[in-house]
Amino acid sequence: MAEWMQMWKSVSSRQLAAALNITTPIWQPEYFDRYLRSRENYGQKWNYVKQNALRAGLIKEDEEWLYSGSILDLMW
Repeated sequence: MAEWMQMWKSVSSRQLAAALNITTPIWQPEYFDRYLRSRENYGQKWNYVKQNALRAGLIKEDEEWLYSGSILDLMW
């Protein structure tokens, strides 16, 4: 799994840099890649990301954010 993530980050970094005419690195140095291990962990991460706009002061309530996406039911 780690090799796949490293490859994905490498390819996406080069493509983003070329498309946006910016320099690499795109990703944070020493970023710890995590993958979801359980339904509970998935829900926790989803809620954390969903709260980002609220924490940033872009909205006053969760429901105001039009770009929240939707949670997918993963087969565990």
